Amino acid sequence: MSESKDLDPADWEAFRAEAHGALDAMIDHIRDIRERPVWREASPEAKARFRRELPLEGKGLARTLQDFDRYIKPYAIGNAHPMFMGWVQGAGTPVGMVAEMLAAGLDSNCGGRNHIALDVERQIALWMAQAFGFPPEASGIFVTGASMANFLSLLVARERAAGARNVRLNGLNALDSVLVAYASREVHNCVRQAMELSGLGARHLRLIASDERRAMRIADLQHAIAADRAAGLTPFMVVGSAGTVDTGAVDDLDAVADVAQEEDIWFHIDGAFGALAALSPKLKPLVKGLERADSIAFDFHKWLHVPYDAGFILVRDPKLHRRAFAADAAYLSRAPRGLAAGETWPCDLGPDLSRSFRALKTWFTIESYGVERLGACIEQTCRMARRLEGLIQASPNFIMRAPVTLNIVCFGAADDPDGSLAREIVMDLHESGEAAPSLTILDGVPAIRAAIINHRTHEADIDRFMELLEAMRRRALREPHPEPLAEAPKGPGRTRLSQD
Repeated sequence: MSESKDLDPADWEAFRAEAHGALDAMIDHIRDIRERPVWREASPEAKARFRRELPLEGKGLARTLQDFDRYIKPYAIGNAHPMFMGWVQGAGTPVGMVAEMLAAGLDSNCGGRNHIALDVERQIALWMAQAFGFPPEASGIFVTGASMANFLSLLVARERAAGARNVRLNGLNALDSVLVAYASREVHNCVRQAMELSGLGARHLRLIASDERRAMRIADLQHAIAADRAAGLTPFMVVGSAGTVDTGAVDDLDAVADVAQEEDIWFHIDGAFGALAALSPKLKPLVKGLERADSIAFDFHKWLHVPYDAGFILVRDPKLHRRAFAADAAYLSRAPRGLAAGETWPCDLGPDLSRSFRALKTWFTIESYGVERLGACIEQTCRMARRLEGLIQASPNFIMRAPVTLNIVCFGAADDPDGSLAREIVMDLHESGEAAPSLTILDGVPAIRAAIINHRTHEADIDRFMELLEAMRRRALREPHPEPLAEAPKGPGRTRLSQD
């Protein structure tokens, strides 16, 4: 066994060389992203590598890095690649990677205490309050993602509805009647799960019909609230969607806000990625009404490409936010001076006490690139979606399945009533390594879904994606190809190509 008494390297200079080499290799990995497949299934050898017994002896950083290069790095999910269009996942940035490394070096626990990392987190909350039109005193904290942010927002709304009945102490039995929430039928499933985990029950989430734009029908929302009040139930929250998970639809947030105000219920917005459209002057009108929300859930790791994970919850009323989570525990006692100073810590605004320094990589991203450049990248993805929409509409072999509001394009193959051809096309594309759209279900039938969120995706990538769709359709139908697909030159706006 090693005689070292701590975990620092015995030779700092040797460690420095190995660490610099690892950083250089990852920079090369990002720079050369187009040279590799979008996705490769892990080899049997790689999978077997992660079914071993717990190691008693360490093998050092150099050999561990070799294993990383051989068994992990080649088989990543692929969201950094410009032809990854399957899910709304950010592509990361070199700046964010460096920031994550620096945060790991500091190893700050951001649950509480008096240290600068909490000021960085408060800065992000202040910036987002400014971006979304919230008051500067609005409170916010980082969480793993929008699913958790939606859950925490529901708990704040439940706290407001409970009032003096103190549901945290007495449970739901303290309430005079059953609490009911409302959302579009297009809403993310995490809202339903939040109702389940909060004890309110999924059956008390009313899923309101959507219109031809797949936005919530306001008249149906009003009728549902009236019916529940007549039945003796208590409407307490309505969730507006700013960018639905399947199609990127945006509810009429101003109209939903009007209903919430008239009914005196909490107005929450699930803006997992779409809320950040507010950073673009051209797209901001699409999310008008965002500034009227009581709370917003969103992710920096989507449209801002902050490395995973970096979700956020922003709440208009900081006192209510604190009331929903703050705990009176001896180990959380505050002091007028020293490390225990401070009135409100992040652990007062959510359930986590052990928290990473997520704010640093977000601060680095915003400081390094600026909102104008970040907003321009957001606009670019929406332009690429419109370009793909035009190509789909011009093709006799594919049909649009939903309107394009932001950056998500849902379409299908022509003459494919059960979606089986669409399914084959998507699986073939994945296995080819050329592109990675996903499948969703629209009106009961599978549809191809291209979520164009990558800042690296350009016009040539969209055009090539359309070529691949046509080629994979022919392959699935066993139709002859008119001519082989040529190897295209690599470089900006191009991706690795292969023949059918």
